[in-house]
Amino acid sequence: MGGTFDPVHFGHLLAAEAAREALQLDRVVWLPAGDPPHKQARPITPAEHRLEMVRRAIEGNPTFEASRLELDREGPSYTLDTLKWFHGEHPDAELYFLTGMDTVLELHTWHRPREVLAACRMVAMVRPGVDDAALIRAFQAELTRAVIRVNSPRVEISATDLRERVARGASIRYRTPDAVCDYIIANRLYQAHEAPAPVVG
Repeated sequence: MGGTFDPVHFGHLLAAEAAREALQLDRVVWLPAGDPPHKQARPITPAEHRLEMVRRAIEGNPTFEASRLELDREGPSYTLDTLKWFHGEHPDAELYFLTGMDTVLELHTWHRPREVLAACRMVAMVRPGVDDAALIRAFQAELTRAVIRVNSPRVEISATDLRERVARGASIRYRTPDAVCDYIIANRLYQAHEAPAPVVG
């Protein structure tokens, strides 16, 4: 499951669990993007902080695992490179790539998108407010057939909203796990007038 996770929240967790159950996945590997090529318009929280928030969010779920694969690789975080690595490490595994429908609708802008679709089963998590029919209009027929749709629980939570709430001093409790809330506070993340705490490790 790829994403920026800036920060991770219950919407991400519910979507991952819905996909795991619907597709009978053995394992969901969470992949915070190291240098997301589509997120250059705004500053991104340091990757080590985002990885640690994911680790705290999924703690206790034996089928969820956090990976630093894209953090340790230099350059942009291209999904195709990640899929090639997993194929090399797990040649007999069937790979699914989980992401939001809104992200899948931008697939034509990805690095070598047809090769991405050939390397995995692309899973579009259908989120509230995203027009599912737009997928049909956005892609050629062969691309549309390659994408699996999984309904995600209707949870009106976004990472953008969480960042904005923290910046204005509003609560984010019950929008993300307590362990993530505590980490954000302790490390001064998303606060309008303070720099984040330095990454240790």
